[in-house]
Amino acid sequence: MAESNLNSFPHKVINDPVFGFIKVPRGLILDILNHPLVQRLSRIRQLGLTYLVYPAAQHTRFQHSLGAFHLIQEALETLTQKGTFIFDSEKEATQAAILMHDIGHGPFSHVLESALIPDLPHEDISLLFMEKINSDFGGKLNLALKIFKNQYPKKFFHQLISSQLDMDRLDYLVRDCFFTGVAEGNIGCERIIKMLEVHDDRLVVNSKGLYTIENYLLSRYLMYWQVYLHKTTVAGEKVLLNALLRAKSLAKKGKQLFASPALSYFLYNDIDASKFKSDEKAQLCYQTLDDNDIWSALKVWADSDDKILSILSSGVVKRNLFKVEIQDEPFDEKYVSELKALIMKKLNVSREDVEFLLSVSSAHKDIYNQSDDGITISYKTGEYKDITEASDLIKVASVSPQNRKYYLCYQRI
Repeated sequence: MAESNLNSFPHKVINDPVFGFIKVPRGLILDILNHPLVQRLSRIRQLGLTYLVYPAAQHTRFQHSLGAFHLIQEALETLTQKGTFIFDSEKEATQAAILMHDIGHGPFSHVLESALIPDLPHEDISLLFMEKINSDFGGKLNLALKIFKNQYPKKFFHQLISSQLDMDRLDYLVRDCFFTGVAEGNIGCERIIKMLEVHDDRLVVNSKGLYTIENYLLSRYLMYWQVYLHKTTVAGEKVLLNALLRAKSLAKKGKQLFASPALSYFLYNDIDASKFKSDEKAQLCYQTLDDNDIWSALKVWADSDDKILSILSSGVVKRNLFKVEIQDEPFDEKYVSELKALIMKKLNVSREDVEFLLSVSSAHKDIYNQSDDGITISYKTGEYKDITEASDLIKVASVSPQNRKYYLCYQRI
């Protein structure tokens, strides 16, 4: 079929392995999808180094953004069918916002976020880049930006994008479950969407969907401990993070290191949140950064004459990861000090350098966060309850002691 005939269709159809055929409307939405800042996400892994545990977890932020877009289409259609009046402009703006919600992610998604630009979360970078795209499109995304920033009166649009029951979370759970093969992530996202309603311009869930929501919250909790915070994933991320921090430390001392121009800019310049927002060059460099910049550098750094950088970089490339110990209580400082001394002796490294070969951290995950944008259950009687009131399971989980784990990661000797 001729290209001109193909372009006559109102939608571009994309085949997604999770949801099947996804229709992307031609016009503004397709233009956003084709924008370089969105296309860049196809070069950033959704799950960073999780492939070290689950080899098929090679999917990208672009695939995730497309999936979240599909789910928000379904949600908007469901709400319309239930009598919630939604202007076409509001639908388009909400779809645009979800497509762009992740464009602020750096290489390997969350892994290097704090190393590249301290104290600047990817959400803030996403907003900055969304404003750039809006400028490119002559202000056509003003409404999308209002919704993204939660400045629009109809709050349920923002909740579809960012809340404890948003389309972002629904997609990444289903998608990550699909690509990792971890059954615990299976959730009934179609049923969840069908149970959504609007009350006082906010999302609520019909009581018929209570058990589905319980399953969703529990599945998300289990996925964090089994996938996102898996000890091997954490070990790989610590090695990668420390390799970049070591490279920045060497660059600060004037050592010449191999790096792409974009990565080099962040190695040899101290870029904080304030400078990034005002420095056009920093933004341009960040816009070209992706996983490939880091991989190229790591492969060269593995043969560096700097012992620490070589150990760390080759550790990522050759999967020689930190050893990991996990416990429910903080690690004894004396034990950590003795471990550092042992590493220093065995590898003949200084007290300053050993800090790059060991990492102590902690992580916690709640099933449900009452302080966040809550999940409200609606009943036929006209009553509305927070899920902690409606569900005994979530009530017990919310008041139980916080589940925190402590990680000690260190170079194998």
